[in-house]
Amino acid sequence: MENKKIHQLENIKQTEINTNDFGTLAIDLGSSTTVVVFQKENEESPELLDLPPISRCLGEIPSLVCESLEKEEYYLVGQEILDLNLIHEGKDNNLSQDFKRWIGSPEIDPIYDSKISPEKAGEILIHNIWEKVSAKVNVKRLVLTAPVDTYREYRTWIVNVCKSFKVKEIALVDEPTAAAMGAGLAPGSTLLVLDFGGSTIDMSIVALEGGEGKASPIAQLVRFDGNNLEGKSTQVLRTAKVLGKAGVRIGGKDIDRWIANHLLPDEKPTNNILSIAEELKCDLSNVNIKETLVISKKIITHQDEKKFLRLSKKGLENLLVDKGLLESIKNLFTQTINSAKRNSFELKDLDSIVLVGGGSQIPLIKNYLCDLCNSIPFLTPPPIEAIALGALRLTPGVKVKDVLNKGVSLRCWNKKNEKHIWHPLFLAGQPWPTNKPLEIILAASVNNQLCIDLVIGEPEEEGSHEITYIDGLPTLKRTESKDKIKKINNIIISIPLDPPGEIGQDCIKLDFNINDNRQLEIAGIDLRNNTAITSQNLGEIR
Repeated sequence: MENKKIHQLENIKQTEINTNDFGTLAIDLGSSTTVVVFQKENEESPELLDLPPISRCLGEIPSLVCESLEKEEYYLVGQEILDLNLIHEGKDNNLSQDFKRWIGSPEIDPIYDSKISPEKAGEILIHNIWEKVSAKVNVKRLVLTAPVDTYREYRTWIVNVCKSFKVKEIALVDEPTAAAMGAGLAPGSTLLVLDFGGSTIDMSIVALEGGEGKASPIAQLVRFDGNNLEGKSTQVLRTAKVLGKAGVRIGGKDIDRWIANHLLPDEKPTNNILSIAEELKCDLSNVNIKETLVISKKIITHQDEKKFLRLSKKGLENLLVDKGLLESIKNLFTQTINSAKRNSFELKDLDSIVLVGGGSQIPLIKNYLCDLCNSIPFLTPPPIEAIALGALRLTPGVKVKDVLNKGVSLRCWNKKNEKHIWHPLFLAGQPWPTNKPLEIILAASVNNQLCIDLVIGEPEEEGSHEITYIDGLPTLKRTESKDKIKKINNIIISIPLDPPGEIGQDCIKLDFNINDNRQLEIAGIDLRNNTAITSQNLGEIR
């Protein structure tokens, strides 16, 4: 098995920047660590930003927010919290951590017990970063990343968070796509990306255009706004195409809880215990230690008792298998491959597998993917910085042609069976924006029908996994959905019929289209009198 180490950090400049510098800022909000990278518009190398006192090291900010007990509406962020040793207790629930997973989630489990809402915590962190960065440099473009599993909801939140920022352009890309671009592969390559973060695992298959005599998108991605490129007006945006993707809301933070509960089942998993469990996990992820070597970590309990967390690499692997982590990854793999096959993909087409995110450093994960993918070589870019670097590379020279993660269906009347059915409009794996509209003819379901209601739903993946929390412990549960379609939202678009329709009569012809912003649009005509139907937007799909 070939194992290529991508030394991208050698290409990251760490020189001084000043307020005269213009360029693009990438922020990768992570569950454990948020990465901030800046690219000057006339420079080829990105820069990890030092943002004291909130940064732990160049480019890395702990994803922590804590409300001050001394000043009302004043918040400490990132490394400030660690320096003051506030993480160990989080008095009065004023500490917020691991908040990213709950942004866009329909329900928040009591495991998140901070009085700061997840959305508020994320907003405070991003605003704090923006305030410090904009005091250093002039940001012409802001690039942000989003997880696959909650892309639609997360997108709505992040756009609102950045509404007040004085920046010319804001771009959003899903994290696996950014990781593919950050891995440094040649144009024309096809990658499988596993992004194992603190709260989500995302997988995607991405095809980088170029190669075989075609223009390469990679070489020009480090020029921003086109100010230093000749012939800008003649350049054509080229595409990084996502062939298939899937995600699940579980990650490294959940492994910490599994370890703590496994080793100290009678102890409440405090911030201190979880922090030590994370250290133990990281130590056991070292590929050079023996499977049977037991590592011990001292902790102090609520009762001020001294105890130890003791675990071996083999013990950790057995725990992860028992919790169903490998089964969940296999399910993601199957979903992603099946989605990509709808775009004429075969497993033999893969050139490389890219692993990013802290959880990807666990040897068990890589070995399991190795078994699934036979002899396909692995790339190991810097696990923390890769996504932010890839987000920079995606602008402005490459346009991402993405695919739907869930697909979308329309509830309509079936004349033959005389009942309402869910009719698929676009399947998971459908590229967007669409090249041409999808035409659908709809009939009336009753006599004297005054309107036709459009109800949009998304298919549920059969056999997928959902995360439930039992006594605060994350648990993977396989779902066998009886109702394979669920409504995307409660909005119903009603199209008036004038004159009223009769049962079984073809009344309207609609054209369905997915635009550049993943919005489902419709337009059409009344077949009986050739009257145009007003164009409408049915909202964002995924």
